[in-house]
Amino acid sequence: MNFNTKAVSRFMGLSIRQIDYWDRTHFIKPSISEASGYGSVRLYSFNDLIQLKVAKTLMDKGVSLQKIRKAINYLKKNMSEIEKPLAELRFLTDGETIFVLTKDKKIIIDTLRNGQLVFSIALGKIIEELKGEVLTLQKEKKYKVIVKGKEYPVILYPDTEDGGYWIECPTLPGCASQGDTIEEALEMIKDAIKGHLEVLEEEKKVRKVS
Repeated sequence: MNFNTKAVSRFMGLSIRQIDYWDRTHFIKPSISEASGYGSVRLYSFNDLIQLKVAKTLMDKGVSLQKIRKAINYLKKNMSEIEKPLAELRFLTDGETIFVLTKDKKIIIDTLRNGQLVFSIALGKIIEELKGEVLTLQKEKKYKVIVKGKEYPVILYPDTEDGGYWIECPTLPGCASQGDTIEEALEMIKDAIKGHLEVLEEEKKVRKVS
């Protein structure tokens, strides 16, 4: 799956402005599609989500963005084989410095050269939590709407690329719509059902005449 800025904001608890700033300052950029002008859409991969989550976790533990940038620059310079440290390494922090666990369990890199170890960021746990959130987002949601006094089942799907939701009425093949919010999507499908029913009614009239 690919994820637009709205979906990323919902997953990470980051503001859209913050995500935009991280992209523009080359801290964490979307690897699927970058913004290229008005109306364009940023698309992030699952690995991008991992990086964002790790960065957000470090900041929640008191590490400044400046220190995270410094630590990442150090790792890229001294561990050139690691393309995306935030998605590939396990970090530890005390709020002052950032430690990184290496393949050799006896070696812990202090990326900022100070501080005491008190907190560990388990990358595996972050990945599993993100997978769970993605699966939850992917799940369709079933609703019922009333049109002209009759109840119709509808199915709502989140659109992680373009944003918002798309919705269909399975009992009326081809009857579908979309909306930026769940409420808007439900209202839009009601209008779509009304239009669909009107078309069916006109077709019946034509068949009777012929």
